[in-house]
Amino acid sequence: MSKHPKCYTNLVERAREASRLHSIAALLGWDQETYMPPGGAPARAEQAALVARLHHEASTSAEMGELIAECEADSSLMSGDTQEAANIRELRRDYDKLTKLPASLVSALAETTSQSQHAWKTARENSDFKAFKPWLEKVLDLSRQKAQCLSDGKGELYDALIDTYEPGAKASEIEAVFTPLREKLSTIILNIRDNGTPPNTDVLDRSVPASQQEAFGTFVAKSCGFDFTRGRLDVTTHPFCEGIAPGDTRLTTRYRESSWTDSLYGIMHEMGHGLYEQGLPEGEAHGRGDVPDQSGLPCGQAVSLGIHESQSRLWENAVGRSEAFWKWALPHAKEMMGDVMADQTPESIGAAVNTAKPSLIRVEADEGTYNLHIMIRFELERALLSGDLSVADLPAAWNERYRTFLGLDVPNDRVGCLQDVHWAFGLIGYFPTYTLGNLYGAQFWAAVRNEIPSLDTLIAAGEFSPLLTWLRDKIHTHGRRYTPNQLCERATGKPVSDQPLLDYLTAKLYPVYGITQPSGV
Repeated sequence: MSKHPKCYTNLVERAREASRLHSIAALLGWDQETYMPPGGAPARAEQAALVARLHHEASTSAEMGELIAECEADSSLMSGDTQEAANIRELRRDYDKLTKLPASLVSALAETTSQSQHAWKTARENSDFKAFKPWLEKVLDLSRQKAQCLSDGKGELYDALIDTYEPGAKASEIEAVFTPLREKLSTIILNIRDNGTPPNTDVLDRSVPASQQEAFGTFVAKSCGFDFTRGRLDVTTHPFCEGIAPGDTRLTTRYRESSWTDSLYGIMHEMGHGLYEQGLPEGEAHGRGDVPDQSGLPCGQAVSLGIHESQSRLWENAVGRSEAFWKWALPHAKEMMGDVMADQTPESIGAAVNTAKPSLIRVEADEGTYNLHIMIRFELERALLSGDLSVADLPAAWNERYRTFLGLDVPNDRVGCLQDVHWAFGLIGYFPTYTLGNLYGAQFWAAVRNEIPSLDTLIAAGEFSPLLTWLRDKIHTHGRRYTPNQLCERATGKPVSDQPLLDYLTAKLYPVYGITQPSGV
């Protein structure tokens, strides 16, 4: 017999049924971005709309509301810092948000974003913003309606959307973080530009067949701890990770023979997401027999996209761009990728992958400039949602900010405002979580290095499990039990701040450029 009251047992059953519908939607979305033929787009949009409506109905049913209320009234469930109390609290939060949204709006958003994804892919290939413009206008109109429903007419519309991805976050607070951070990052970049000597980066431009890139990237992901019996790696236009269901985590990447680091660091980034998904407390049947099964419940879900991004950016950059990593990886790279690596040392390639100079493409940006790309998108999508910026004026506004923030001229929309899939997906408010993830990630990295002083030596020997175990214990296992800020403070002993990120960047980038005296940070 269950040790829980019947109301909680029934609530768990209803929540897991809704979660299975969400899994079906995720699988449909993954297939659309990987293997679905173009001709399947109209039918897929209808399928997505149907599943979204069914999920919304299951999540907002009267029975769900009654069960949540009954559980809230049971002191045996709500007392103490327990998974049960956290699940009830977070299911209430989800229920209250979802019941504000009409089923017709949820269905319309799912159908429209499915169609807009397909339109974006074609528009991006042809660098044709005009072809995507009407779809972006539709997505924004529906997103405004969604924000209006969620906000109850209070506060900025953007706050209601970002809360979906980073609970409790507000645009004004993000702006208060981004404004000084931009100035501090610019100081680092200018110091490098004016006083540094760039490393040799010839190795980054050497041609590597896609098959060799795939073999090496898969080997790295497996070595770091990604379980391919519970996951897979495929090819797509814009890399992503999708946690389909317990025991099923999908990674994707893209290959360019002339830029092998795109796929490697794309894989390591998505692998970081995947390790988080595989580390959630989903029970023995799904690889986590060391913790109670929370699959389909809030405590079995990622707490926020900022925390999710902290994991992907930590593995991609703190690990993957470290000299310690290349001490381990380089012999394997030479074996799998042949002559292109023959003249490299861990020091030379470690320097080459840590250059800091402005570039056009966000997903290919270095650590020094990456957050400036995010700040641009934050400003633009906030203005688009409020109506201060029209969709027709987006390309010009995008290009102007790239000149202002990064000193670059954008040659076409393919490498400009069409480069990211997020707005086609309807993910308005998502972008700031990347920089929040960098802030969290740098703080986690500082904490784990303090707790495991031999971490560099372990990584250089290919021993990644101590790092993964720390992340499992401090972050993954808790799901949504704590807020992002609480999770950060529990893991590091401090509230999140920008200083660990600034310390990390200067300690890493200045030696690469031969700068011994940091200026202005």
